[in-house]
Amino acid sequence: MFFRIILTVLFLLVMVGVGIYSRKQANSVEGFVLGGRSVGGWLTAFAYGTSYFSAVVFIGYAGQFGWKYGLSSTWIGIGNAIIGSLLAWLILGRRTKVMTQHIGSRTMPDFFGIRYDSQNLRIVASVIAFVFLIPYTAGVYKGISTLFEMGFGIPYIYCAITMALLTAVYVILGGYKATAINDFIQGCMMIFGIVLVIVAVINSQGGLTTAIGKLAALPSDANPQENGMFATWFGPDPWNLLGVVILTSLGTWGLPQMVGKFYSITDEAAVRRGTIISTVFAFLVAGGCYFLGGFGRLFNSPAIYEATGKIAFDNIVPSMLVTLNDAIIGLVVLLVLAASMSTLAGLVLTSSSTMTLDLIYRDKKASAAEVQSGEIDDSVRGNIEHRKVVVMRVLIVFFIAISLLIALNPPTFIAQLMGISWGALAGAFLAPFLLGLYWKGVTPAAVWASYIWGVGLIVVNMLSNNAIANPINCGAIAMVGSFPVVWIVSLLTPKMDRKKVDKIFKCYK
Repeated sequence: MFFRIILTVLFLLVMVGVGIYSRKQANSVEGFVLGGRSVGGWLTAFAYGTSYFSAVVFIGYAGQFGWKYGLSSTWIGIGNAIIGSLLAWLILGRRTKVMTQHIGSRTMPDFFGIRYDSQNLRIVASVIAFVFLIPYTAGVYKGISTLFEMGFGIPYIYCAITMALLTAVYVILGGYKATAINDFIQGCMMIFGIVLVIVAVINSQGGLTTAIGKLAALPSDANPQENGMFATWFGPDPWNLLGVVILTSLGTWGLPQMVGKFYSITDEAAVRRGTIISTVFAFLVAGGCYFLGGFGRLFNSPAIYEATGKIAFDNIVPSMLVTLNDAIIGLVVLLVLAASMSTLAGLVLTSSSTMTLDLIYRDKKASAAEVQSGEIDDSVRGNIEHRKVVVMRVLIVFFIAISLLIALNPPTFIAQLMGISWGALAGAFLAPFLLGLYWKGVTPAAVWASYIWGVGLIVVNMLSNNAIANPINCGAIAMVGSFPVVWIVSLLTPKMDRKKVDKIFKCYK
């Protein structure tokens, strides 16, 4: 126990120290939100990966889907690496960097407002982002706090509050640059930790061959007479497995906190480096997490069941880990802590900057024009920038407080919280953002239709007690369905002014 506490305290001190170190670069809006658009490929790739994979994946998804699908759940990690990282960087990376810098966009709602010449689109997007980032943040709190409760014996409520306070401290102090540096440190720890944990867990079952043999001997849930499904390539339920792959892989393309990483990268060479680094990181971390979760049924214990007899999916991975020696548990706690704090930092920074720049200070463009014309001197401009940064810091506290309240009384499992959040956000934003980078024909009406489709489908499904589909599959349907919605509505509605669109797309020449 002493070893675990020392490691955790040292880790937290380093995180706060980076925040203090980076505070001078967080005095302006550009510095606080985007690190001055000068973050290199390595830092951006690790920031992308660590924001992608958190306690939601390691505790919630790996446990629940490893239990349901066995070793075939590893396909989720492979999909995350290929679709969620490699293709995301190849298709979105350069174009997002170039267009957002050309039009002066700092956030995803800001992009919608400028790209489609509509401040109303910008305002509504900022509200959607703020509201639906909250359940995902609550899921992250729940994941790390569950592990701390089982690994340290510290009550859940104290773990959640401590994580909230520490994350707020280093994000408020150092902004995006502190987050990116900490993400790099945390990412290195995650790679080392997941490899070590997999080896330790497999060895505890007698080695890889023995562990797979034990898994193959377990009966299927649907047919107790059938053995071996949990050790097959595609598992007992390949169609629902595909829904999870789509949600967790394609979803990153439409999430503000993920796409925002491309805004801040320094140049196109860094994009190329980041593509390779991010993909390798995802293969190791996501592939490792889901591969590990696939052995969850071999650790069947009373700790994974609720009082009603139902399986508490969020307890599966912690129950696998508490049997290991003290040093390994200490490293596991740091692994999940690193993954979770990096994701929390990205979420709260995205949410606060979106609300500040896209809802509270919607006059940003007018202020910039006045400065250029000499109507506002540098001192006044500096005061405006300072006020915006202060408001963002206040909203960070507000956002953390709301998500913490939900985390202290979570309505469902971690995986379902993430399905609701990712489904609504990516269902609303993915198609108009991606198509808006490539196709001049997207119309403002099509963006409105995508907002209504993504948010409406998820909300109706929630209110109808998942009558359409479970939250995971419903989120996948929302994402994929947004593309025909945007395409059809764009064909049927009035086009934007051609000269304005050509001016925006001129950046690619």
